[in-house]
Amino acid sequence: MILFITHWLEKYVSGFRVFDYVSFRASIACLFSLLLSILMGKKVINWLIGLKVGQTVRNDGPQTHLAKTGTPTMGGLIILAAIIIPTLLFARVENVYILLMI
Repeated sequence: MILFITHWLEKYVSGFRVFDYVSFRASIACLFSLLLSILMGKKVINWLIGLKVGQTVRNDGPQTHLAKTGTPTMGGLIILAAIIIPTLLFARVENVYILLMI
């Protein structure tokens, strides 16, 4: 998405040509992914706690595992969002391999 905007802006400001380099876009996507997971992580965990999506612990397991009762178990949502959103923003979406990955 951002790649289309930067191609349009290249006509006016030549500095936007840096987005043509895969290494630059990958670096920016990694930083954006880290920032996204840090900012939305606590909010998603609190949301999952509010929905009471928690781990159930069996009674026949170790007694130390009883402290895990109620721990949110869908933290993978944060990981998926941290992968898919930067990919959609910074990758060449018309590439067949990007579409297969998504």
